[in-house]
Amino acid sequence: MAEREVDAIIIGAGQAGPSLAARLNAAGQKVALVERHLVGGTCVNTGCKPTKTLIASAYAAHTARRGNDYGFTVTAPVTMDMPAVAARARKVIMDSRRGNEDWLAGMDNVELIRGHARFAGPHSIEVNGETLTAPRIFVNVGGRAVVPDLPGVHDVPFLTNTDMVALDFLPRHLVVVGGSYIGLEFAQMYRRFGAEVTVVERADRLISREDPDVSEAVRGILEAEGIAVRTGADCISFRPHAAGVSVSVDCQQGEPSVIGSHVLLAMGRRPNTDDLGLESAGVAVDARGYITVDDHLQTNVPGVWALGDCNGRGAFTHTAYNDFEIVAANLLDGADRRLSQRLPGYALYIDPPLGRVGMTDAEAAKSGRRLLHSKRPMTRVGRAVEKGESQGFMKVVADADSRMILGAAILGTGGDEAIHGILDMMNAGQTIDTLRWAVPIHPTVSELIPTVLLDLQAEGR
Repeated sequence: MAEREVDAIIIGAGQAGPSLAARLNAAGQKVALVERHLVGGTCVNTGCKPTKTLIASAYAAHTARRGNDYGFTVTAPVTMDMPAVAARARKVIMDSRRGNEDWLAGMDNVELIRGHARFAGPHSIEVNGETLTAPRIFVNVGGRAVVPDLPGVHDVPFLTNTDMVALDFLPRHLVVVGGSYIGLEFAQMYRRFGAEVTVVERADRLISREDPDVSEAVRGILEAEGIAVRTGADCISFRPHAAGVSVSVDCQQGEPSVIGSHVLLAMGRRPNTDDLGLESAGVAVDARGYITVDDHLQTNVPGVWALGDCNGRGAFTHTAYNDFEIVAANLLDGADRRLSQRLPGYALYIDPPLGRVGMTDAEAAKSGRRLLHSKRPMTRVGRAVEKGESQGFMKVVADADSRMILGAAILGTGGDEAIHGILDMMNAGQTIDTLRWAVPIHPTVSELIPTVLLDLQAEGR
């Protein structure tokens, strides 16, 4: 088997891989970037890019149907041209993927190798019948949908997020198994496209990692649009049915099964680490297959790093990109950036969206701090009322002694953008008193934030 040496090997061309290749290329290092499937990873091909494109189409249709609320009349029913909707998403995917490929092709010191890489040792991989060695290897292989071993699951056809973004028809009745972030986005999207939708969730409430008031409000938003929600589904199973698939839910209330034309499994993600030959390099993984890393994203093997979804330290495009930033800063800029310095922030892209940063109320309560709380409905936000989109609320929890914000949630129109005013201040280590004196622009969603901070008080007062 032919063998050659490079300065660095990157396995996977997701969010972290190409950006790291660009930095190493600029530093004059010879890089082999190995990708077995699609450049751009989950975000570009089956995640953020296509799903948010589809959500935009669903939002436009939903707004058109609300014409009477805005003083106009749609003279014919709003219907979806699903092949056109799918083609629009496909174009966004292809444009983004091509942009990444062209970017990589323009790097003089980077070779994009199409193939499946497997470790042959701590500092070597095998790909396409060739052995590559390097003093530094970076793993950025991402993840995929979990297909849980539920009774009957392999006896029926089912869809995952990868299938959904390519769908060019409208299911009659979509049963979404999994009431968390991915599942809820597809549920609302397809309800707005015109499908009947049922969400089935094992836990007693949707998005159970959030506070109960957030879960309750999100459920209300979805049910108001005609989505059926079945929580407490503690015995999920599947069997073929003449109308499609029968999903047994065994909930305490309601029918014991749901008959859907199509089933979407949205029950979490798993890392693409099971066929990398990690054992040949001695790279440690946890019980779920995630590569274990330290605060600098280094594995237990010197010279091997893991970035993005495969390390279990963040399941988002922005955390994968920040992994790249940490590694590049430490290796090339002489910095000492750490995972522990990263504030957890993310969004749920239903409509209205949920923007989140820092601790939930429950997490803050467990910390043992003296706490301050504040919560305001979006009906108090002029911008939300003017847009006719006043569902939801914003809330903040802070440390009563240090006056530092511990966490915040904005469930409402523009919440995914407005949350950054709080995220940035938290990242800068500023107190509520500093942010309270900001003068936000009117009319915006963000303008209510100082008012929310002024209302912070101890629970029970």
